[in-house]
Amino acid sequence: MATQLPVIIDRSSPMPLYHQLAEQLASAINTGQLQPGDPFENELSLADRLGLSRPTVRRAIAELVDLGLLVRRRGVGTTVANRAIHRQAELTSLHDDLLKSGRTPLTQVLEFVPATTDVRAAEALGLPYDTPLIFVERLRRADDSPISVMRNWLPATCPGLSAEVLTKSGLYEVLRGYGIRPAVAHQMIGARRPSARERRLLQLKPGDPLLTMSRVAFDATGNPVEFGDHCYRYDQYYFDFTVHEK
Repeated sequence: MATQLPVIIDRSSPMPLYHQLAEQLASAINTGQLQPGDPFENELSLADRLGLSRPTVRRAIAELVDLGLLVRRRGVGTTVANRAIHRQAELTSLHDDLLKSGRTPLTQVLEFVPATTDVRAAEALGLPYDTPLIFVERLRRADDSPISVMRNWLPATCPGLSAEVLTKSGLYEVLRGYGIRPAVAHQMIGARRPSARERRLLQLKPGDPLLTMSRVAFDATGNPVEFGDHCYRYDQYYFDFTVHEK
């Protein structure tokens, strides 16, 4: 049975009624009053209980669906979505983001090559095409749920770097241990269909998309630090940007 959350609607406020409702419901989800998979009070019940019109309630629920907080399923109804990892427009690692959100990151190193060449990575890093690079591919989980497949190429400036080290710590934490501090990065975000291997690793269903991000990071003096090509479960991750008028 769906939990009936306490909601206060201020009809004298200039804030639209649907937004007041959406904000309070979102807060209940984000603070854990409702857990992933919990049934959500239906539109008709909410409207009757709060004295709101059904279009107002419908718009509030649609806003939560758009934010990835609720999921609508035919035959099941509306439920609280799995917790998505929220990455703001900051230079952080997924490992750091998971810890910040209160989740436990787990890493499986799928491949570690201490010296290889890659034309695309070298070009992104501004290095000659035949420059030896360290390549690492990892599967990142959160609380044992697969989140991301991450592929990174690094200049060979980390002697002693190993798969074992990257299993225990985030990449940026490891780099800081070598005195390498990413200071600025260029990111590109997109979406695509997963490969059969990615679908298996991330436990996706046929037709599910991937969220993708490629990143080139540099230190404060402009030296290349890493090139990353990552893909994420579409229902477990999102980016948050604040934009300003030019």
